[in-house]
Amino acid sequence: MEPKTIFKGLKVIELASVLAGPAVGMFFAELGAEVLKVENKTSRGDITRSWKLASEDKSHPFSAYYSSVNFGKKSIFWNLKNPEDYEQLLLQLKTADIVICNFRPGDAKKFQLDFESVKAINPTVIYGEITGFGKVNRLAYDIVLQAEAGYISMNGEQKNREVKLPVAFIDLFAAHQLKEGILIAMLQKAKKDTAYCISVSLFDAAISALANQATNWLMGNHIAEPLGMLHPNIAPYGERFTCADQKDIVLAIGSDAQFGKLCHVLGLDEIHKDVLFTSNQLRVENRKLLFEKLAPCFLNHKRQELMSLFIDNNVPAGAIRNMQEVFELENAKKQIISEQKEGKKLTSIKGNVFTISC
Repeated sequence: MEPKTIFKGLKVIELASVLAGPAVGMFFAELGAEVLKVENKTSRGDITRSWKLASEDKSHPFSAYYSSVNFGKKSIFWNLKNPEDYEQLLLQLKTADIVICNFRPGDAKKFQLDFESVKAINPTVIYGEITGFGKVNRLAYDIVLQAEAGYISMNGEQKNREVKLPVAFIDLFAAHQLKEGILIAMLQKAKKDTAYCISVSLFDAAISALANQATNWLMGNHIAEPLGMLHPNIAPYGERFTCADQKDIVLAIGSDAQFGKLCHVLGLDEIHKDVLFTSNQLRVENRKLLFEKLAPCFLNHKRQELMSLFIDNNVPAGAIRNMQEVFELENAKKQIISEQKEGKKLTSIKGNVFTISC
């Protein structure tokens, strides 16, 4: 099945900016839908067009950030306060299958672009909205959500020196939630062809994605604190080791059997039998001592040599790569996509990397 034909004929209107909403629009665009991205004419479009690195071309119409979630769309510049532009938008909404928006609280109703207003002119529309904190009128940027939902408190090397996650994951979590809701609504339309409204807040998406860190508190009264790359429940998991060529490897040992294989590859079978390390819980308890015993062995190998041994022996480990090293990998190169937009080249990575066959 050709991915670009999956949603051929589907019309999506994107009344969203920044990352979460546009990521949903790009999901449909990549799979063949016609996605019309409405950008604010008075503010020169989506705000992320101006979110440029210091090294980026100042004259380019969009930033690398903007490029990450706006592939495959047709941008239309309208001022919704202008009656002619507003009427053009209403005409497009009448024939839309899906509407995606992320208005600030109150703005959708002010512009008569809330679910009830859009449903009145399009009785079978699927309306997807992303908010920050639900109905609370509060600006919600990713770092604010990372702070409020507990992510910053447990991310970093030590207490009082916490750091944020380097990607706006909470926007992406919310985007996935909204995509799932929209796809469910599309399935439901086969049973009842009516309008559906799917709403998700960034805060709810952030809480949902806390996963085991949430249950560590709910079931074990454990408040997560910064561990750097370390895992609170597993060892050696997240430990970083430097090899002979000064390149680093991180381990992800999740079972006693994997620990045994690690020790065998490193020539440390006696460590595997040591009573201080015979179970995962003991390895968590004695992880500092375990690190001290393992670290010297990594300095006996170059990274690629050791990674090959780990892979051949089913030892879960990863080479710590920077962005240049990542995109030197053939599998990463295959994810790069590009197009001409507004007379300039837009380069991004695929948002959809699944395959479908029948």
